[in-house]
Amino acid sequence: MKAMVLAAGLGTRLKPLTFEIPKPMVPVLDRPVMAHILGLLERQGFDEVIANLHYFPDSIRGYFGDQIEYRYEEELLGTAGGVRNVADFFGDDLVVIVSGDALTDVDLNALVERHRATGGIATLTVKQVPDTREYGVVIHDADGRIQGFQEKPDPAEALSDLGNCGIYCFSPEIFDYFPDRPFVDWAQDVFPALLENDVPFYVHEIDDYWNDVGSLDELRQGTWDALNGKLRIEITGERMEEGLIVGAGTSLEGVAMLDPPVWIGEECQIGRDVRVMGPAVIGDHCRIGDGASLRETIVLPGTDVEPTGIVIGAILGHHGIVESVRPYETLRGSPDGAPRP
Repeated sequence: MKAMVLAAGLGTRLKPLTFEIPKPMVPVLDRPVMAHILGLLERQGFDEVIANLHYFPDSIRGYFGDQIEYRYEEELLGTAGGVRNVADFFGDDLVVIVSGDALTDVDLNALVERHRATGGIATLTVKQVPDTREYGVVIHDADGRIQGFQEKPDPAEALSDLGNCGIYCFSPEIFDYFPDRPFVDWAQDVFPALLENDVPFYVHEIDDYWNDVGSLDELRQGTWDALNGKLRIEITGERMEEGLIVGAGTSLEGVAMLDPPVWIGEECQIGRDVRVMGPAVIGDHCRIGDGASLRETIVLPGTDVEPTGIVIGAILGHHGIVESVRPYETLRGSPDGAPRP
C-alpha cells in the first residue's frame, strides 16, 4: 500500500526549534516525529511512502535516505497542492495522507476500510478535542457525512467537538475538485468545493492517540504521553526499572537520584550527584554536568547542562532554554551550589 507524509511546512509555532530543523524532525524520545510516523506506516503494511519537502529538505533526506521517496517543492504548494504534485505516485490507488507532525498510533487500515465502506470521495480522520478553540472542527450528520467546518470556534458557538487530525484517505477523483492553480489548501479550496458540489465525504472518528505536535506545549505533552505509555510507540533502550529506560552507552554510575518516569538516550555523559525528577527526557549524546538537577524537563539531543545547573519545567536545547512553563524557576546554580536567578 502507498501513503504520503506531508513534510514541507515551516512549523512556525515550534520556533525556535524550527529555526534549525523542519517540524517533522523535532525529536520525541529516541527519534524524530516523522520517524515514528514511518514506523507506524511500516507496521501497518504501507510499504511505499513519499514525502513532500521544502524547508530544510536535506535534513530529512539525510536522516531517512532511500527508505522513502521525495518530491521537492521549490515554492510551497499548500496542504492539498503538495498532494496533487505527487498524484502520479498514487496512480489509481487510494491516496492516504498523514501530516508530518502527527504523533499518533492511529489504525490507518481502519481509515481505509471506512473510506471503502462509505463510498465517498474523501474520508477525514477526526477525534474529540477538549478545547475547540485550538482546532478546526468538523460538522457531520448521523451517518458521518460531512456538512461543514468551523475554524477554532469558541466552545459556546461550536457545532462540533471533533477536531480534524490531518490524516486522510481520498479516492483518485479528488483531484477533479482542485482549482486550476499551483497553491491549493484542503480547508480553503478543496473541502468547500466538495460541499458546493454536493459530493459525499465522511468522517472517521477515532479513539486512538493523536497529537499534532504543533506547539511547544503539545511537544511536551506528546513526549510525556510517550514516556507514560499513553501513546503506543516503539521505544529503544534498556528498562532498568519501572519507568526508567536508558540507552546503550550511557552509565548511571554516580547519579544521586532518578525519580521515574525518565528516559535517557544513547551515549550520554551523566555526571556525579545528578538528580533527575520525572517526567524527564534526556536525548541522545547529552552531557549533564556534576550536581545538575532536572525536573519535568526535556533535554534535546546533543545538549549540555552545566554543572550544578537547575532546570525545571523546560525544554532545553543546545543554545539554551527553548521554552519553560515556569521561567522564573529555571535557574543556574552558583559555584557553592546555591541557586541564583
